[in-house]
Amino acid sequence: MSLRPLRSRPLIPALFLAALAPVAAHADDAPAPAPVDAAHLAAPAEIVVTGALSRSRQDVLSGVAVLSGAHLDQVLRASVGETLAHVPGVSATSFGPTASRPVLRGMQGERVRLLVDGIGSIDVSNTSADHAPAVNPLLAERIEVLRGPQSLLYGSAAIGGVVNVIDRRIPTRVPDEAVHVDAIATYGTAARERSFAGSAEAPLGGGFVAHVDGSRQVSGDQAIPGHAMTPALRAQALATAAAGTGNPDIDYAANANVSGHLPNSAASSWAVGGGLAYVNDHGNIGIAYSHTDSLYGVPLRFATLPDQDQEAPRIAMVQDRVDLRAEVKPATGLFDKLALRVGNAAYHHFELDDTGAIGTRFFNHGTEARFEASQRQRGGWRGASGVQFVARDFDVQGDEAFLPKNTTRQLGLFSVQEVALGHLTLEAGARYEHSSLTALPTDVQPQFWAGTRRYDTLSFSGGAAYQLTPLWKLAVNVSRNERAPSAEELFANGPHAGTQSYELGDTGLKTERATSVEAILRGGNGDASFEASVYHSWFANFIYDTPTGDQQDGLPVYAYAQGAARYYGFELQGKATIARFGAWRLAADAMADAVWADITGVGPAPRIPPLRLLGGVELTSAAWDIRAEVERVTAQNRVAANETATPGYTMVNAQIGWRPWGQQRPVSITLGANNLLNVDARRHASLMKDYAPLAGRDFRLSVRVSL
Repeated sequence: MSLRPLRSRPLIPALFLAALAPVAAHADDAPAPAPVDAAHLAAPAEIVVTGALSRSRQDVLSGVAVLSGAHLDQVLRASVGETLAHVPGVSATSFGPTASRPVLRGMQGERVRLLVDGIGSIDVSNTSADHAPAVNPLLAERIEVLRGPQSLLYGSAAIGGVVNVIDRRIPTRVPDEAVHVDAIATYGTAARERSFAGSAEAPLGGGFVAHVDGSRQVSGDQAIPGHAMTPALRAQALATAAAGTGNPDIDYAANANVSGHLPNSAASSWAVGGGLAYVNDHGNIGIAYSHTDSLYGVPLRFATLPDQDQEAPRIAMVQDRVDLRAEVKPATGLFDKLALRVGNAAYHHFELDDTGAIGTRFFNHGTEARFEASQRQRGGWRGASGVQFVARDFDVQGDEAFLPKNTTRQLGLFSVQEVALGHLTLEAGARYEHSSLTALPTDVQPQFWAGTRRYDTLSFSGGAAYQLTPLWKLAVNVSRNERAPSAEELFANGPHAGTQSYELGDTGLKTERATSVEAILRGGNGDASFEASVYHSWFANFIYDTPTGDQQDGLPVYAYAQGAARYYGFELQGKATIARFGAWRLAADAMADAVWADITGVGPAPRIPPLRLLGGVELTSAAWDIRAEVERVTAQNRVAANETATPGYTMVNAQIGWRPWGQQRPVSITLGANNLLNVDARRHASLMKDYAPLAGRDFRLSVRVSL
């Protein structure tokens, strides 16, 4: 397979460059900032920055996870979905190793917002499961996962949650070194994966800081434990081959016997970026540019019946993006911080057939701007309010265009307020959003509806946290959320080669509404911690896609519909020190999560992850981290109509981390062994679960350097 990325012309609006001038002009009016080395500072205990109010993880009123430092290095994968797959309440779409997006509490696609440093990823990964996000976890400093009402501050599309990948592309501190360098290199055996990512920051004097980064990742077809298809599909393919009634261009027997490796799952990508910022004691302003270029294969939905087609598309994706951040910290007055974030990106990807010819073309140009004003704390009261604007111009071209050209415009107003009353903390938030979605089909696209659909949504939440004891806190929150349908849910009508399905939207869709309640108990000390979360959401006008059982253009038909639904589940996690031996500490941890979802009058919702249990033990010292864990995912037999059940599986993983010069030194080496027993594992949340199992036995070596 040829893996030659496509190129595109950089997009650098002069407006953002000009924004630096006003702040720089006042450099002489402010005292020089004290040098701060962000990379070497010891971070406070898991401060969560996603959301309008930064706070300790212990104080967040809904489910939250933070991955950073050594923990992030240990789970790092080429896609953000696979990187987060072991976080409580999180699964992954697993549309091959590259196109894998997070699934939060059983929700995916349009209900999960994927952010880059607080601004949307501005790609088309929400459009279809085979579209990889234009998000690079290799360059992440930390990743935060927010579930519950706080996530709605980022848009009605975040009704399921938010994943925020945070980098340092726009510096906010002045390093005290001449140059600070971070780099990580990884090799994985399952797909012969080779990846490298590095970044450097340097103070330029006068409060200016420069940043550069880059990454490269190449992988072959992913190794799998056995056959690609499930036994039932293999039997279908063999029966078709024996009957001789199939398409003469398709070898059904060969399809049934595909094993060992997942065809068409290789990938190649690279990214570069740079940023420039001005920082002083009163705030900062900065701009960054990044270019992402990727070519990846989409695993085949193998034909097993005579009326089915079979394609092996590859996707060549390019994104050019510019980001702006500005923060002002007034010394007096009502507000202690005013923050502006703007992102603008030009994105395209081409779906290539097995000859390399370009089929369907996807173009997306988007802008997202967000302004927040954080109130100065007065007594126990603090809060933040803001406005957010999103613009998307989207176009699909080609014979298999399943969407018309369309535009989306959203304007949102939001506020969150918090009052601390001794042991009791109260919080309330609200968001109003106006959405306008317009379909603009061409004269040669009579199958598409033309026109505009407008929606006004109002979401609000309230919650309370009570400090039961110095070590234990109980939190409860209630929310009423509304979401406007997306362009894909409204306007789709055509075949999609990537997912190998025929998609049908519904222009009559109404606003989706959800009433949710969640309770969280957190507690612990330096030697033990525990967290339990239970939640329940009742939906009206719930939007879902479901296989109809029909075939069109040789593809299974998936149609969008609405109905009442409910999602409910739990997440448990805990960790405890078992013993200490001099400089060594032995600890054990465990996690469990499950979600159930039903659509009234229909049955179980599709692609809902089953019960999962994970337990591990680790032995740590200043120089070593040694860990072994067992993950059990139960069978999923609660399935939607025309959906297949998924068998359970048990995975065993192990890892050794070594810091040759201790925790304060710049080098760490990690050797991991994943799926040691080489079991056949399939994620129920994946559309491709019956055709593409997870990777087989995989040994991974990673080296991190921070200088």
